[in-house]
Amino acid sequence: MLLIPAIDLKDGHCVRLKQGDMNQATVFSEDPAAMARHWLLQGARRLHLVDLNGAFAGKPKNESAVKAILQMVREFALENDIEEIPVQLGGGIRDLDTIERYLDSGLSYIIIGTAAVKNPGFLHDACGAFPGQIIVGLDAKDGKVATDGWSKLSGHEVIDLAKKFEGYGAEAIIYTDIGRDGMMGGVNVEATVKLAQAVRIPVIASGGVHDISDVEALCAVQDEGIEGVICGRSIYEGSLDLLSAQERADALSEQPEE
Repeated sequence: MLLIPAIDLKDGHCVRLKQGDMNQATVFSEDPAAMARHWLLQGARRLHLVDLNGAFAGKPKNESAVKAILQMVREFALENDIEEIPVQLGGGIRDLDTIERYLDSGLSYIIIGTAAVKNPGFLHDACGAFPGQIIVGLDAKDGKVATDGWSKLSGHEVIDLAKKFEGYGAEAIIYTDIGRDGMMGGVNVEATVKLAQAVRIPVIASGGVHDISDVEALCAVQDEGIEGVICGRSIYEGSLDLLSAQERADALSEQPEE
């Protein structure tokens, strides 16, 4: 079980939102690259970036901050003589040229959310052009997928879309329960497991992580196909210690089945 710190970018700063509301943003750092380094020092093996402005604008808006983070990650890997640390990014990515530019900059994965729902043909083309590097972000409330920075609720069922996008060649699915995101009320384990059981590609949980009990609950069901969890407000506000939580997850993952 991989614990993946989220670095949400708004106006060049590292922030956290409550339920996707841009008006409820807490700034945690003026220097996103320094924040990324902090999480790597805490043992993060992967980073999750979101261009919040881009998600609402429909085009990249925090590209300079993303590039600064990627530069820092490269330097960190060299300093510590470790292999590449994967970095994934979502928010406002709507065309193949943007994907190519970002991947050339050093990103490992591109997350397509709203565009996957509104323009499935684009997702299909992206999966074909960049195999193994496209992750679909499905944000849902009560089982229905939301789009446009969570401002609009579609009529699509999460599992139906997940199966469809798996067929396109998506590498993984990030599933976010938007009713819980930023609220630290606990992960929706039941819905995440239900989705993971319906597809063969990995599912990454997101939304509502509060403390170590959430990590333990996900580790208990990881064999269903849940490979990671994105951690946001919990690690920024201290209810979850990333270093000890990842160590706990590793220990649970190594325990033989009874």
